[in-house]
Amino acid sequence: MEKTPFFHALKIDEDSCIGCSHCMKICPTEALRVRDGKAVLIPDRCVDCGNCFKVCPTRAIYIEQDDFEDIFNYPVRVALLPAVFFGQFPNDITVSRIYGILKELGFTHVIETESSIPIYTAAKKKYAAENPDIRPLISTFCPAIVRLIQVKFPGLTENLIPLRAPIDITAMYIRRKIKEDMALKDDQIGIFYITPCAAKIAAVKNPVGEEKSLVDGVINMDSLYNRVYHEIKKQGKAYKEVKLPVSQLSADGVLTSLTNGERRLSDAQHSYSIDEIHNVIEFLEKVENEEIEDVDFLELRACDQSCPGGILTCDNRFLICERVFGRARKIADRERKGEQTKDHELGEERNYLMRNMKVGEIHPRSMLVLDDNIAVALEKMKKIDEYRARLPQTDCGICGAPTCDALARDIVCDNAELTDCVFIQRNLEARGNMDVHESLQIMEVIWGKAKMNDYVKKK
Repeated sequence: MEKTPFFHALKIDEDSCIGCSHCMKICPTEALRVRDGKAVLIPDRCVDCGNCFKVCPTRAIYIEQDDFEDIFNYPVRVALLPAVFFGQFPNDITVSRIYGILKELGFTHVIETESSIPIYTAAKKKYAAENPDIRPLISTFCPAIVRLIQVKFPGLTENLIPLRAPIDITAMYIRRKIKEDMALKDDQIGIFYITPCAAKIAAVKNPVGEEKSLVDGVINMDSLYNRVYHEIKKQGKAYKEVKLPVSQLSADGVLTSLTNGERRLSDAQHSYSIDEIHNVIEFLEKVENEEIEDVDFLELRACDQSCPGGILTCDNRFLICERVFGRARKIADRERKGEQTKDHELGEERNYLMRNMKVGEIHPRSMLVLDDNIAVALEKMKKIDEYRARLPQTDCGICGAPTCDALARDIVCDNAELTDCVFIQRNLEARGNMDVHESLQIMEVIWGKAKMNDYVKKK
């Protein structure tokens, strides 16, 4: 089956890129190369984790988003907010106040993504009970992890729980409720997710297991945070707050986007919560090699501290976590006193949501596939091993690839030459098989003529 291209929220501005190679070296799937002095993305390898965005010194890597003004294309405008959005604000700025400002900015409805957590949790437990032979079950809460497994651990795709994520369940609920309450059509309701990361933009624009997302647009969290905070400053101390009648989320819902948020609600006997994508890769390699056994459930998140560590949040991830915990503690105190939270309203649509919870099959998209013909692929693997043996294994990156192994693969796939390696060049020069001019030309192809000219002038 032919693969449809991945949508990527991460983009590269060539004019701003200086070819520093920081992004290439940190990418967990080796999805970046340097050519002609610029970073180049290999689309089928990128999982939109955002590590490259964090290390880019010139902001040449940026994240696309929908224009905020797009919300006004719809008569009814829904802000779909993750709980971490509120965790960025100081404790004296209440949830009620932020809800009010969002409506002043133009949204007609505000609902938190984690409102669907009770139903999402029930659906996962039901799936686990119906599929006792699939272990470990892997959460699909984090879309960067779903893509990571598709491209780097394709043998584990069948372990992904094929259920809609909370963002989609909540969107499905609010759309149905507004349509019934206001007698509207789908195209009159715009649902906009406020995202803390690039991967969730990609998940909305190019959903896995679905043809089309239930969300109409995505707004970057940092940009909306700045809008809200600007309004808070304008209001000053004269602001008169209209309190929300009840807590919008349960304590469990508030905590779900943090590390251990799903695991603590799981019935699995043996489960693990792992955050930060390099830690996840290391763990999955052990699972794949059967070094770790008897695992029932895995909660895996690409960002350090999970969603509070998203690249589009505006505050320190540990401070965000503490504020989110503080909100959860207050809600838990009220819950112990018998107060019911607003997210219980979703229970009225429980049967409908549970019936529409599953997504289609999640297909592997291995970045390791060398050819559809097995015989050809095996021959290429043999050649990769041969080139790997000839390379120095220093992983210096001067060839424009992140590692010697990556260069060997690029050579076999006709995307590089053995002489791209500076050690091979020096060896050939010493033998009289290459002159300095030829070596310089090779480096110009990788690092750009301007950079090499600058280097020669400095010398």
